[in-house]
Amino acid sequence: MNIINKLTWRHLKENKRRTLVTIIGVVISVAMLTAVSTLAVSFMSLLQRQHIADEGEWHVLYKDVDEEQLAAIHADKNTESVILSRDAGYSDLEESENSFKPYLFLREYNEAGFQQFPIELIEGKMPTNESELLISEHITTDGGIEYEIGDTITLELGERKVDDEEMNQNTIDQSYPLQKRPLSEASDSNGDTVATELTEEVSESIINTISKDFTIVGIMERPEWEPISAPGYTVLTHLPEYYFAVENETINVSVVWDKISRSAVENAEQLGDSLNIEDYSLNSNLLRYYGVISNEFLRTTFYSLVGILMAVIMIGSMSLIYNAFAISVSERSRYLGMLSSVGATKKQKRNSVFFEGAIIGLISIPLGVISGLVGIGITFHFINSLLQDLLEITEELTIVVTPLSIVMACLVSLLTIFMSTYIPARRASRVSAIDAIRQTMDIKMTRKKVKTSRLVRKLFGIEAEFGLKNLKRNKRRYFATVFSLVISIVLFLTVSYFTDQLKQSSNYFVDDFNHDIEITSWISDGGEHQFSDSFIRSITSMDEVTEYSFIQAVDLKTALSENQVPDQLNEFVEDGEYESPINLYVLDKESLQQYAEEIGINDTQLTEEDKMTGIIINKAMAIGEKRGESEAVQMSPGESLEVVYEDYWQGEKETVLGDIEIVALTDKLPLGVQLRHQGQLSMIVSPETFAQLNGNDQISEATYGLYLTSSEPLVIHEKLIELVDNNMHITNYHKIRQEEEQIVLLMSVFIYGFITLITAISVANIFNTISTSISLRKTEFAMLKSVGMTPKGFNKMINYESIFYGIKSLLYGLPISVAVMYAIYEAMMLSFDYPFRLPWLSMLYVVIAVFLIVSSAMLYSGSKVKKENIIEALKQENI
Repeated sequence: MNIINKLTWRHLKENKRRTLVTIIGVVISVAMLTAVSTLAVSFMSLLQRQHIADEGEWHVLYKDVDEEQLAAIHADKNTESVILSRDAGYSDLEESENSFKPYLFLREYNEAGFQQFPIELIEGKMPTNESELLISEHITTDGGIEYEIGDTITLELGERKVDDEEMNQNTIDQSYPLQKRPLSEASDSNGDTVATELTEEVSESIINTISKDFTIVGIMERPEWEPISAPGYTVLTHLPEYYFAVENETINVSVVWDKISRSAVENAEQLGDSLNIEDYSLNSNLLRYYGVISNEFLRTTFYSLVGILMAVIMIGSMSLIYNAFAISVSERSRYLGMLSSVGATKKQKRNSVFFEGAIIGLISIPLGVISGLVGIGITFHFINSLLQDLLEITEELTIVVTPLSIVMACLVSLLTIFMSTYIPARRASRVSAIDAIRQTMDIKMTRKKVKTSRLVRKLFGIEAEFGLKNLKRNKRRYFATVFSLVISIVLFLTVSYFTDQLKQSSNYFVDDFNHDIEITSWISDGGEHQFSDSFIRSITSMDEVTEYSFIQAVDLKTALSENQVPDQLNEFVEDGEYESPINLYVLDKESLQQYAEEIGINDTQLTEEDKMTGIIINKAMAIGEKRGESEAVQMSPGESLEVVYEDYWQGEKETVLGDIEIVALTDKLPLGVQLRHQGQLSMIVSPETFAQLNGNDQISEATYGLYLTSSEPLVIHEKLIELVDNNMHITNYHKIRQEEEQIVLLMSVFIYGFITLITAISVANIFNTISTSISLRKTEFAMLKSVGMTPKGFNKMINYESIFYGIKSLLYGLPISVAVMYAIYEAMMLSFDYPFRLPWLSMLYVVIAVFLIVSSAMLYSGSKVKKENIIEALKQENI
């Protein structure tokens, strides 16, 4: 170690506080960089493991492979293992209660297939030969057919053929739902076309069947890889050892690679082409998580997010580290000048600063890496259950450390330290002996530079003037402190605003549902609905139910005149009219009375037997891609609308039902009614008005719904599953809201954790800058005390300096924050439509926090200076 480096090392040891603060700041910076890179790698690993758990591990699938092609695939250099499978065909399952799943679908696997693919065995065993069968419990729970282990069944296996000449292929697989033909038509006595059936007919059949007998040896859970719309319940058997015994017989080969890389993708494609395999496909979803298949949207979003986080961390870290080294150069300016006077070169002086940065880095980077891994591990531990519930996954988020992620964090940290030391190092190299002796590098003493307004002294006294002059003549340190404060202000307000916007935007998706549970059923033939009085009472009498409403919903339409249409819909007006759909809601008597009272009208206005009346909800979601609220119609109470019913089952036949008088317009929604898009009218009517509208039973389609609020939505949901039959649908909006809130909470954990650490760097920077600055002014303070400044005057000067720091940082930080928040708002407005509002409460918190931080730093540093002896302070040069 040369003499310059020895002096630098000695300087670091003598200034322990500043060195420690710098090390802590760099440790936090490296910890965050490590955490961000580790989080990225760990999350991608989670996606990989979850995909494998759901759909099995394979990387490329070759279909219809013969014996020679299979041998070549086995011999390929990148093949680690192969999974053999064959789709043996479909068999009719006539007893199935699910009309959309009338088949059994048989797939054959070799031993590797049963091991590699996610098959959850409930009871029994896996098939070991081609006469044993593993069935899905979904056949019982969804299809209503009871099978037991040991049962023998005969399957007539064949291929699905579509009875439609327009289809591009004759046979189809599990990815195609059950094919149905359009409604058959006939003519009535008047020659008009009418529908003879209200259900579509199946337009496919099973051909080329062969009969096979199987013994059921096990029951499994429904495979995750079975498509939701698949028409066949998946059953599995063992692939026979003689699979190539039949001439022209082929199988499907799923390959697991030895090494996953872009070259492996190219190699697999070349192999498929060279073997003349016509149908092969990569497991794109899995390979995308390894980063070997490009997805521009995912890649851009992912790397942009990681890049932005690292950039912000670097800016915050550089602020601290640069400031620390800049102060170090200021402190050492005298001895650097002395070194110049005895022959030290510019390179030697510059390298002394770089050496200081290297020492800080050698201590801080290992500590930062360890801290980052420990911190992210603790975070994973606490958020895993939340993440699993939110994403409905089975795998846990665990720490995955790769050499690349650690090296990247270290390199970025080294780059941060280098960039932070570069400018101070250049300044150090230019320190001359004369400038060092005169101490003119940082202190600007020209009259113009330190001139202050007379108003400052008149209003606040000479102490305030001293404080302001000091800030003006120490502009570098003043700027560093203000810059740190501004960064903290901008980061906190930006993140706070962004989180609030996420919450507000999510409200447009779930908060317009004013109920917790809904049970709905659709009737298409005008028949009786399933909501009998006894059924409704059995539900609404449950202890967990707090409120309920029973609603019949019907789709009608009307013609609005041009002056009734909101301005946003003027472009859709044709020939002076706009054809508007009407969502007509028929409320039960009790719910209607409660709603009428809520909006301030008498319910008797809605229940007259010889008059049709209704209420319009004059609020709607903005039309188009944006989410927001707007006016639905421009009308007044007393006006009427002619309503029309269009029967699609009768060839779009239209029936005029009559005029409905509007007795009120309101923006309040009754329980169970949700906000509709602009261009649709929502109208509330009584059962009496609906009876008049449907006097001749023209309306054949309606949705019936029971809407509940509950003190225990999850408990009542479980009870309803047992009560409600398959023709009714239950939706738990409480759970949907919970999931939305969990998304915001999960994001908030990371966002606020991140902002806390960045703020910690900034606070450390502020304390370091202010305390060092005041420590360097010991001589100045001693001189002021020697000429009569009292402790009270000294405190006033320190307080005024704190105020000047706070005001200046707020003058810069708040406008920049507002600009960034407005930029976020404009980005959100690409999908939403709501007014821009400033987060006044968050801004108030920021103002208070800024003055608390600065005042605390100033008071802490000032208290140490006040204890100094005047004579010793005048003699002291080191801090």
